Amino acid sequence: MKHSRPLLPDTGFVRLPQVLALIPISRSSWWAGIKDGKYPRGVKLAPHTRAWTAEEIRGLIQRLQIGATDEQ
Repeated sequence: MKHSRPLLPDTGFVRLPQVLALIPISRSSWWAGIKDGKYPRGVKLAPHTRAWTAEEIRGLIQRLQIGATDEQ
């Protein structure tokens, strides 16, 4: 049986396509959420390169899941 690699590593950085694979929103909604303070800003690695730590994305996913269960 073939095992798939997890999308979110235990540590390290993840780029936007990996983040959006885990949090199903549009790119524009993601950037608007950063501007509004809803999502983490991430780390600028180069002039046109931004990444987020796996830990902050994992924390965001947990907060979003808690918020979704509170609404029900």
